[in-house]
Amino acid sequence: MARQNSKIDGDGDASQESGLDWRRLKSLAVPEWRWLALGTLFLLLGSGMGLLYPQAIRVIIDEALEASNPELIDMAAGAMGVIFLVQAVAVALRYYLFTVSGERIVASLRANLYKHLMRQEVGFFDTRRTGELLNRLASDTTVLQNTVSVNISMALRHVATVIGGVGLLFYTSPKLTALMLVTVPPVAVAAVYFGRKIRRLSRAVQDALADASEVAEETFSGIRTVRSFAQEDNESDRYGKEVWRAFDKAKRRTRIMALFTSAVSFAGYMAVALVLWYGGRLVIEGSMSVGDLTSFILYTLLVAFSFGAIGGLWADFMRATGAAERIFALLDRQSAIAPGQGEVLESMRGEVSFEAVDFFYPSRPDVQVLNKIDLSLKPGEIVALVGPSGSGKSTIANLIPRFYDPDGGVVHLDGRDVRDLEPEWLRRQIGAVAQEPILFSTTIAQNIRYGREDATDAEVEAAAKAANAHDFIGEFPSGYETEVGERGVQLSGGQKQRIAIARAVLKDPSILILDEATSALDAESEFLVKEALERLMEGRTTLIIAHRLSTVRNADRVLVIDAGRVAQAGSHDELMEEDEGIYRKLVQRQFMAA
Repeated sequence: MARQNSKIDGDGDASQESGLDWRRLKSLAVPEWRWLALGTLFLLLGSGMGLLYPQAIRVIIDEALEASNPELIDMAAGAMGVIFLVQAVAVALRYYLFTVSGERIVASLRANLYKHLMRQEVGFFDTRRTGELLNRLASDTTVLQNTVSVNISMALRHVATVIGGVGLLFYTSPKLTALMLVTVPPVAVAAVYFGRKIRRLSRAVQDALADASEVAEETFSGIRTVRSFAQEDNESDRYGKEVWRAFDKAKRRTRIMALFTSAVSFAGYMAVALVLWYGGRLVIEGSMSVGDLTSFILYTLLVAFSFGAIGGLWADFMRATGAAERIFALLDRQSAIAPGQGEVLESMRGEVSFEAVDFFYPSRPDVQVLNKIDLSLKPGEIVALVGPSGSGKSTIANLIPRFYDPDGGVVHLDGRDVRDLEPEWLRRQIGAVAQEPILFSTTIAQNIRYGREDATDAEVEAAAKAANAHDFIGEFPSGYETEVGERGVQLSGGQKQRIAIARAVLKDPSILILDEATSALDAESEFLVKEALERLMEGRTTLIIAHRLSTVRNADRVLVIDAGRVAQAGSHDELMEEDEGIYRKLVQRQFMAA
């Protein structure tokens, strides 16, 4: 099997991807084309109104200086009022349409990105930190949100103003316009140069923020460990170090943006100074009226302001390009275990076999965890895996639901290679109860119903009774609607285990995997959990990973795993008769420890 790359594809040369990013951004906007087209219409209307009022000012000034037609001044002033009203309405509608469309585009992008991440294989999450992925979903999409909504609207408005303003400038005075446009080429060159620098620094800032998010996520999820070791100050220092590293990179980016913005501003105002100098001489010579010069200056200011604003927006677009590269790299990544592909069996007996299976974790490709391992589970058989920590027991359990694919050999289910089966269907046939079950921050009923959302309340209650959970659930004021808190923090260890067992009972799987399901419980909780597990195991192929003798004594077979191989196999009594066997030594050590 091809080894996964631990880095997300797309972290290479940014310059090679910018075209793709903009095409992808454009493709995201296609579903919103009606709203965006209407918004563009109001944008052009608003920009057009903004270009009309200097003409009214020209009429007022020329007529006032010549004292020839007061009524024309009144008409021009009234026209200005209408222009400003229409412009205000157009600006409001343009802002609303573009912003709502942008919000919808980014909401869809965020949802699609999350859905795509949820379909990645487990090995992908082994090599990516949770905080980094959360940063992509939150921070990077927020940068894009500003780009595809307000910023793109503003950019289009300023571009329309520049184009229309330059046209009217040429109409008013070609000579002055040519003089003013001398400043454009240097600004364009500066935009390209500074834009590349801003883009690289923006990527670096996003990476630094992702590192800070990773630290925060780890600390919050492990707050009890942090508190028990009194490491609050150290963790705060660690987070602060990452935040200030991001700040240093952001400061460098801001310095470059400030230089670029100031250069654009200087060029714009120098253009105004040139216009005033040369225009004043044209008025003295009689080649231009005062009203024409005034309107020309107003157009120059409009164009200069819009040109400067475009420079600032260009920097924002470069930031968005860096964020887009990361998001699209995630969206383009294909899962090594693609859902929705493969065969669905009409029925399942629950027979499992491993044939010469080799395995390396994607995050540790240099360490072999399983080495030509062979084992089998007959339908309805209870098989226990025992062995030293790190011997490969949990890895075997992870290969059955195809959380990973083997690097060599085959895992069979009912005689079929699990790689030929549809992954989601396969996992619906398998139930698991772990040593530390994960509950979600919802109600008890929703956690039990997690594997079967269409289950009725009666079915949920029956599953809870089978798991010895109904009695303690009934003692809560809200019963099955009790919120369990993050990771089930409101419940005890035994209660969480019984909720997890109820979840597995309701799922009704053909194959059951129990991973140290009772090792962390007190005697009373262990008794209740074991009683529930015995009900759950009836008639199901069961794989038990355990250290305790009491857990494996009643298994049909015990497999001793050592260094990624099956070192011994047999019943408890048979293995105890082997004087030099690993199993006997493990049992003796357990008795000595007790």
